[in-house]
Amino acid sequence: MKFIKNHLMFILPLMAILLGIESYLVFSRSTNTYQKNLIDDYSMLVVAKKPLELKIFKNLNNHIYSSKEIERESIVSDVAKGINKDDTKEILDELPYFYNLKLDSYLNSSQLDSIKQDLKSNANIKRVETFGSSYKSNYRLFMFIKFILNVFIIFMATISIFLIIKQMEIWKYAHKERMRVMEIFGAPLMLRSGILFKVAFFDAIASTILVSSIFFYLKFYWAVSSGIDMIRKNQDTLFRMTDIGILLVSSLIIVIISVYTVVFLNHGADE
Repeated sequence: MKFIKNHLMFILPLMAILLGIESYLVFSRSTNTYQKNLIDDYSMLVVAKKPLELKIFKNLNNHIYSSKEIERESIVSDVAKGINKDDTKEILDELPYFYNLKLDSYLNSSQLDSIKQDLKSNANIKRVETFGSSYKSNYRLFMFIKFILNVFIIFMATISIFLIIKQMEIWKYAHKERMRVMEIFGAPLMLRSGILFKVAFFDAIASTILVSSIFFYLKFYWAVSSGIDMIRKNQDTLFRMTDIGILLVSSLIIVIISVYTVVFLNHGADE
């Protein structure tokens, strides 16, 4: 029972860190998808005095990805019903040109204002509408959620690392006599600490398997039966096989740092 308890005291904090890392990976993939959807849905409206090509817009600002002209005939047909063809043609001649501009990335409000100013610097552009109010609210909410998650992950990781180091110190004390005997026979410090690496590596692998299993279940079982349409659409972001490698490498790095911290910081005190 004590054996299991000692390992759990190491595995659980390490799992907390790995859960934070995997949550960050999932959130990053989800936000990338969300950003892409926002970019696809968002467009700037430009009113121009004469026809303008895409390269003109790109020369004004390199964040402009594409432009689509709004058919003026459809606008005139909606507002000029019952008017004869000559009057319709006259209205069409006086009507400016309208363009929907798409951006290449998800930008903050100050960058949108900069694009607006760049576009308005062209004498042939009469007006630019960025629809800033709705965009700003979505951007601020998005960045706030991202900030809160990052702070939570950093806080959990910091606490967990302290717990891991403390458990490593307990293991070192438990194997103190064995390590002392090896020291008497001239074994170097790293060889004497081999038992700590061995146990920690085992728990690192166990933690990786457990965390991967949790997200594997979330992706292939819970997401399917959740009934939440947004989760189903983003099912692929919940877990990927490459995440196992990322979690394993992260756990091994944490283990190595923890063992080195305990061994070298307490080496002088032991002597």
